[in-house]
Amino acid sequence: MEMRVMTDSKRRRALTVASALLGGVLVLTACDSGIAEGGAEGSKKSQAEVDKAAAKDASEAQISIAPKNGATNASINNAARVTVAKGTLTQVAMTTQDGAEVKGTLATDGKSWQPDAQLERSTTYKISATAKDSKGREAHENTSFTTVSPDNSFIGNFTPEDGSTVGVGMPVSINFNKPITDRKAVQAGITVTSSSGQEVVGHWFNNQRLDLRPENYWQGGSTVTLKLDLDGVEGADGVYGVQQKTVTFKVGRNQVSTVDVAARTMTVAQDGKTIKTIPISAGSAANPTYNGQMVISEKYKETRMNGDTVGFGGEYDIKDVPHAMRLSTSGTFIHGNYWGARSIFGSANTSHGCVGLPDVKGAGDANQPAAWFYNNSLIGDLVVVKNSPDRNITPDNGLNGWNMNWAEWKAGSAV
Repeated sequence: MEMRVMTDSKRRRALTVASALLGGVLVLTACDSGIAEGGAEGSKKSQAEVDKAAAKDASEAQISIAPKNGATNASINNAARVTVAKGTLTQVAMTTQDGAEVKGTLATDGKSWQPDAQLERSTTYKISATAKDSKGREAHENTSFTTVSPDNSFIGNFTPEDGSTVGVGMPVSINFNKPITDRKAVQAGITVTSSSGQEVVGHWFNNQRLDLRPENYWQGGSTVTLKLDLDGVEGADGVYGVQQKTVTFKVGRNQVSTVDVAARTMTVAQDGKTIKTIPISAGSAANPTYNGQMVISEKYKETRMNGDTVGFGGEYDIKDVPHAMRLSTSGTFIHGNYWGARSIFGSANTSHGCVGLPDVKGAGDANQPAAWFYNNSLIGDLVVVKNSPDRNITPDNGLNGWNMNWAEWKAGSAV
C-alpha cells in the first residue's frame, strides 16, 4: 500500500486554503447586513413609535403670553396678558423678580388672565401658566419680561381732574415730565371731545406743554372727555408713554367776570346776565394789572403772598391773604384785601398787579364781597381785565390760551 506523505509545501498550501475558508466565514459573518441592520432598523422604528405616541398624547391647548420672553420696555398697562386656544387655563402664577406675588383674575370662561392692577415700571416679572385641553392633557408656558423704566418713559400731568366741575374757560392742559420731540405721535394719542360737539384743537406752547380747547368757551352744562392713549408711544428717542386713561369733567354754568381797571369795578355775569357788581382795587400805575382773558386756576381760602417770589423783594409779605384765586403763573391773583382802607375799593388802584376785593382778616365773614366771589367761583371761570395801562397777558402765562386767536392757536397743533 502506497502511503503519501504531505510535503511541507503542500501542508502550507492546505493551511492557507483552510485559513482563507475560515476567513471567508468570518468575513461573511461580519458583513451579514440582514442581521445587523435588522437590529438597527428595529431600534429606529421603536424610537419613532415612541415619538409618535408622545406627540399623539400632547395637549392641544396653546398658551400665549404677551409680551414675548425676554422683552424689555414692556407696557405697564397691557403686559402680562395670558390667553389660551383649544383649552382652558387652570393656573397662572405671576411674581416679581424678588418673588412677590402679583394678583390677577382668570376670566370666567378660562380663556384669559390678567393682573388686577397696573404694573410697576423698571421691574422684571415672571409668569408661569398651565392649561388643559378637552381631554384633560396639560400644557405649560413660562416667560419673563421687564417693564419700561422711568428713564425710558414719560407721563403727562393734566388738568382738570377727573370728575371735577369747572368753568367755561377751563382748557385741558398737559405738562409732560420729559421733552417731547415727536409731537405729532404724542398729540395723535390724545383726544378731547365734548358733548356740545365743539371742535377741540391742541396747541404746543413748548416741547413739554400741550393745551387743548375749542374756538370759543365751552358750552355751559356740557361734558368733556379726555382720552390719553399714550402707552407705547415713542415721544422722544427711546422714551415711551405709559398712560392709558380716560378723564371726564363737567362744565358748569357760564360765568365771566369783567374787571374794568379804569372804573375800578368788577361785573359778574352768569349766562350773559349781570348778577353782581363789586368795587375793586387793581394794580397801581407803577405795577399795573395785565389786560386780557384770565382763567382761575387755583383757589385758596387763605394763602401767603411774599413779594420775594414774584420779583418784589421785601415790599410785602402777607401770610394770611383771604379768598385768593390764581389768574397767572407769574403771580396775578384776585383776592380779598383786609389791610387796605375801605375807601380804596372803587376809587384807587393800589396793588402790585393783583385785583383786590373788600374782605376781613381770617376769611370768616361770608358777607364780604371777596367771600361771595370766592364761594361763587369755579376753577376754570374767566376773569377778563380791560382798560389797564399794561399789556395783554401772554397766552402761556397760566391757563390763558384764550388770548390767542383761533388761527394762531391751530397753527400750534402738530396734527
